Amino acid sequence: MQLDHRVFFDLVRTKLFGGRLTSGQVEGLTAILDGWSARAAQGGNDPLAYVLATAFHETAATMQPVRETLAASDRTAIARLEQAFAAGKLGSVRMPYWRPDENGRSWLGRGLVQLTHRRNYEAMSEITGIDLLTDPGRAMEMPVSVAILIEGMRRGSFTGRKLDDYFGPGRADWTGARKIINGNDRAELVARHARVFAQALDTRPH
Repeated sequence: MQLDHRVFFDLVRTKLFGGRLTSGQVEGLTAILDGWSARAAQGGNDPLAYVLATAFHETAATMQPVRETLAASDRTAIARLEQAFAAGKLGSVRMPYWRPDENGRSWLGRGLVQLTHRRNYEAMSEITGIDLLTDPGRAMEMPVSVAILIEGMRRGSFTGRKLDDYFGPGRADWTGARKIINGNDRAELVARHARVFAQALDTRPH
């Protein structure tokens, strides 16, 4: 993929980031672009645009790996999740997956896309070759989080739906692709972000 990085960053800065990009946002965007180029460069820009939009949405536009509830520590995230669970605000949750296990490890959501539950950490350990079971906190490391984001969306690791189900020659289901991550939750919003990223990616060096 040959990309005019200046045009890409100028466009997303204006249309998605309120006219200003922090160093962390630039770092995250660059890490995803580089990770995609290394892992999945073929197949057009639309799948990459949706990956970028997913990270944009899931990290509250920080483009940095985050914990569930955007907490600064596991302890704070666990406390917030417990409070929400006790208040009945997590209706779809039957088992509080964030509660530390017998080894003190919490399987709360972490990363550029929220990886939750021990079974998902185990699956992504196998796919990425990174031991997330010994230290689930490694999902907060940028290279690890990029690998989880890209490989998980390519392979359908999160919900069984994958990028190829929605994007291909002459086909781009921007709204339906949200099922790769989280059903129809904020599907139209993420789709709008993805179309902007697709526009920014559709540039070539002059």
